[in-house]
Formats: sequence, structure tokens, C-alpha cells
Amino acid sequence: MVLLYTDKDGYFVAEVPSLPGCISQGETREEALENIQEAIKLHIEVLQERGLPVPVDNIEVVAV
Repeated sequence: MVLLYTDKDGYFVAEVPSLPGCISQGETREEALENIQEAIKLHIEVLQERGLPVPVDNIEVVAV
């Protein structure tokens, strides 16, 4: 799951809650989503290189 929102400067921010610290941004929605795909790949590679487990995405989205 990727959270996508705009920051105070109007940039699109993409964040992966199940991978703490895995965050990226872009000037457009599409750019932010492309950038987060690369960030996810690199984040997982680093976890694996360090022998750390890759977290499972166990987030439930609920509208209230």
C-alpha cells in the first residue's frame, strides 16, 4: 500500500507505511508513483542485504 498526498509546497508525496522510512515525492502524481516504485525496490534490497525481514503489508483501510 502506498499513501499519496500533497505537501504544503504542492509536491506529491508517496509513502509506504509497511516500510518505515520509505518515502519519495514528485512534481506530479505520476512522477511520485514512479519514484516510490524505485524507493521500494531499493529499500527491500537493503533489508535483504542486511539479513533483515521484509515486512508484510498488513494494513487495513477503513473509511470513517
